[in-house]
Amino acid sequence: MRTGWTHGLGLAAAALLACAAPAAARAVPPTDAQPAPALALAPDPVPRTAILSAFDPEWQVLRAALADPAEREIGGTRFVTGTLHGQPVLLFLSGMSMVNAAMATQNALDHFTVRRILISGIAGGVDPALHVGDVVVPERWGEYLESIFARAAGGGFAPPPGHETPFPPYGMIYPRAVEVRRAGAAAPERRFWFAADPALLALARRVAGAVRLERCAAGRCLDRAPRIRVGGAGVSGPVFLDNAQVRAYAFRTFHAEAVDMESAAVAHVAYVAGVPFIAFRSLSDLAGGDPRANQAATFFGLASANAAAVVDAFVAALPPATLPDGRPADR
Repeated sequence: MRTGWTHGLGLAAAALLACAAPAAARAVPPTDAQPAPALALAPDPVPRTAILSAFDPEWQVLRAALADPAEREIGGTRFVTGTLHGQPVLLFLSGMSMVNAAMATQNALDHFTVRRILISGIAGGVDPALHVGDVVVPERWGEYLESIFARAAGGGFAPPPGHETPFPPYGMIYPRAVEVRRAGAAAPERRFWFAADPALLALARRVAGAVRLERCAAGRCLDRAPRIRVGGAGVSGPVFLDNAQVRAYAFRTFHAEAVDMESAAVAHVAYVAGVPFIAFRSLSDLAGGDPRANQAATFFGLASANAAAVVDAFVAALPPATLPDGRPADR
């Protein structure tokens, strides 16, 4: 996801929640103004391919193609089940940001039977060889702003003693691995990269050559025909990156293809849960490398449609889904 247009709404919602918290903590009998909590819904037993998008334009193409859609809301997140090319799928909107993406993904895992997690959405281009409209499918994702803000020392900056910093800094910012805890592990591990599933990447490579990407939308056309690149790295963080210097640092340091605000968080959750993951991101802008102004507002619709086109072809190429007893999972 690459827009910051709803930032003010997010702050307002956070303020309202903060104000409401003390009242929610008190035991108050249900009234007409305060309905009783809803009963917990039984988990959906059908094995599904979960497809996450961050905001509405990113899922419109897939949502329109869904057969037999059924919607339910869990924790404020819209989940829609149905079938796509005969595959049982789960579509949901996470909302922008790393926290929203992680929270919505965990909700999906808690309430549905998720076989694999896909992301369909837009991103900022980091690799100078890529262009707006291209679709990238990175083989690994990192949380590049998981970092130490180091103190000034000796004309430069110095991180605290004993803190591992595997990458060169950007000024005072020293990227580092995040602590990860998994069930059954003897101890936490520190990890920077979260890998996409190798089998899903192999399928994406087979599909890529058969997908036609759009060059024009709403009367605006790209300078060149977009293409699909599978492999390389992506990075995610809680900022809308529109800075040429940081973009150059991200490419130089992480060899990143693209930057967004959700994928590494979803990859992190998927890794802990042991669920296969892959992300399809189309470039709506160049993260500060645009020749003039940022282009996201102009091309986010085209980029969203291109990402969805690749995801649609990918789902169509998946092997037939079956239930644990061998019956087709066609619901």
